[in-house]
Amino acid sequence: MDDRRQRLQKARLYLVCDNQPELFLRQVLRGGVDIVQLRMKNARDGDVTDAAQIFARVCAEHGALFILNDRPDLVAAAGADGVHLGQDDSPVAAARELVGPERLIGVSTHSPEQVDAASGADYIGVGPVHETPTKPGRPAVGLELVRHAAAHAPVPFFAIGGIDESGAARVRDAGARRIAVVRALTEAGDPGVAARRLRQAVAGERRAEEVPVGSAQP
Repeated sequence: MDDRRQRLQKARLYLVCDNQPELFLRQVLRGGVDIVQLRMKNARDGDVTDAAQIFARVCAEHGALFILNDRPDLVAAAGADGVHLGQDDSPVAAARELVGPERLIGVSTHSPEQVDAASGADYIGVGPVHETPTKPGRPAVGLELVRHAAAHAPVPFFAIGGIDESGAARVRDAGARRIAVVRALTEAGDPGVAARRLRQAVAGERRAEEVPVGSAQP
């Protein structure tokens, strides 16, 4: 297994965002984000690659994977570790021709049939668990699809869609071991702290302030 896929297997917290300042990226990466996806819909190619090169550098400095949304044709120029595709984007086979065998391909899934058919991808997103303004018009799938993915997904999966700290614990109870978030970090007052708490929640770890005095650390 190559290095990218090894890191994917270990990943727990995935951030999807538009262009963001370096300070924000460093905060969330130090807080525990393992993968960052840059999503710049309708942006010019040059603007995407300019932003992506900064994302790629900062992610590499923190040992995190960097994924480009929806543009397999720009992955090499962006220095990305892979591409993420929606159901209406390029087919996986066509994207693989562009990005090659070593880079990662992720696919969004919204139904049991799409989860079951995802064997050509390296990972999938499962959701939206809750309705979210980042995907207007997309109905929530709830926890049932998370449970289905936990039992049947042929590749690693990330639960996504309106997940906050308490929601991370709920999807973990439904079988998810990885989550992807947007607003839980981009709108956080302290993105680094928020990332750490989300990672702890999906890992089933108790925060230090929740451990009773005199008890052994978990």
